[in-house]
Amino acid sequence: MTTVYDFTAKLLTGEEAPLSRWRGRVLLIVNTASACGFTPQYAGLQALHEKLESRGLTVLGFPCNQFGAQEPGSAGEIGAFCRKNYGVTFPMFAKVEVNGPDAHPLWRTLTQEKPGILGTEAIKWNFTKFLVNRDGIPVARYAPRDKPEALEKAIEQLL
Repeated sequence: MTTVYDFTAKLLTGEEAPLSRWRGRVLLIVNTASACGFTPQYAGLQALHEKLESRGLTVLGFPCNQFGAQEPGSAGEIGAFCRKNYGVTFPMFAKVEVNGPDAHPLWRTLTQEKPGILGTEAIKWNFTKFLVNRDGIPVARYAPRDKPEALEKAIEQLL
C-alpha cells in the first residue's frame, strides 16, 4: 500500500525532501496560494501547527498556481510572504500542480485515496486540505471553505 512517506517533494529552498522525514506524525497537507480569498487561512494553519506540533502534528504547505493564477511568485517571494504576513514556520514546498497530467504524484495519490464530493478526484480550489494519520494514510479531505480551526477535533483524535 502506498503512503505519503513514499514521496519526495522540493522545499521552497530547493532541497528535495522525502516525506518520510515526517514519519510517525499526523500531517495536514494543504495546497496554498498567496493571492486567494482563502489566503488568511495561513493564520489558522500556523496556529494549529504551533498548538499541536509538540504532540505530533505537522502542517505541510504546497503552493499551487493552477487556480486563477493566485500563486504567481517565486519560491523566495512565497516564503517571504508567508513569513511576513502569517509568521509561517511549518514546512513549505516549491510550487506544484495538483491536477492534470503534470500533477505531483503525492497529489494524485491524495485525490485518489480521498476523492471529493460525488467521487471527483480533482482539487477544486486552493486550500483543499488532507489529514493524514501517523501511518502515512490519508484519512480525510476538507474543502477550501473548511477553516483550519474546524479541523482541530479531528486532528486531536489522531494525536
